[in-house]
Amino acid sequence: MIDTFLTRAGYEKLANELGPLKKQKVQLSQDIAEAREKGDLKENAEYHSAKERLGEIMSRIAKIQDKLQNAKIIDELKIPRGVVSVGCKVTMEDEDGDSLSYILVGEDESDPTDGKISVYSPLAQGILGKKIGEQAQVELPAGIRGFKILKVEPAL
Repeated sequence: MIDTFLTRAGYEKLANELGPLKKQKVQLSQDIAEAREKGDLKENAEYHSAKERLGEIMSRIAKIQDKLQNAKIIDELKIPRGVVSVGCKVTMEDEDGDSLSYILVGEDESDPTDGKISVYSPLAQGILGKKIGEQAQVELPAGIRGFKILKVEPAL
């Protein structure tokens, strides 16, 4: 199992999602019980719909609980200085001289449109552990690209 990295805010967001899901689970369980009381379940659309939704919710609850239980909270004070790692903002230059900046986060918080990439993405995997001034040849879906690390700083 891969590590689940979360910021404190990401952890709290997932934890806050559990309450409403658990309430929905209770309500759906009651809906299923009521539908059973109506008799023939073969043609009871309410029953089948509620049962399917309950399965989805229970799956999501289990997934969230597993992530929270195994989460590694990214602590700004423990982010190594000057080394590309989860929780840092890295500025680099590609082979074309273009400057790129990304924050390395866990899968659940990645949002490339907001400059946040998963620590498990090909780009992040290729630059992890690099220091300012170092070069990295990174295998990306479009081919191998070179990057020079210009700046590394805590991002949280």
